[in-house]
Amino acid sequence: MPDAIKRFFDPVPESVGQARDFVLRTLAAWDLEGRADDVRICVSELATNALAHGTRCGHGFHVTMNAEDDVVRVEVHDSSPRRPRRRRPTNDDVSGRGLHIVAMLSDDWGIEDRGVTGKVVWSRFKTAPATQGAPC
Repeated sequence: MPDAIKRFFDPVPESVGQARDFVLRTLAAWDLEGRADDVRICVSELATNALAHGTRCGHGFHVTMNAEDDVVRVEVHDSSPRRPRRRRPTNDDVSGRGLHIVAMLSDDWGIEDRGVTGKVVWSRFKTAPATQGAPC
């Protein structure tokens, strides 16, 4: 299996799209594109949360990807120790659904405290290599 890949992103809105592109390119390189849409959406939500709530003092965030035994783990590490929480948005709320989306699309997710360096929010996806054409 491939080694973990880690990438740093600046604390700017464009970084969310760059994080999405990073995970899609990495999944393609690993030939693990079966859940690419789910992974892309979850990374988008977690990177957005990192920008909105987790970056402080000009620090950006890191995205780390690891694949082992047809499971992809994606981590978003930001500099804030404040843990995200699932909210209960109403139909009129314009935000607060991100962690619900992550919980629905991933096979597992969680939060790991990293002390003075912040926290990691991770999600796991069972995946399989992309199929090469229709089966016989």
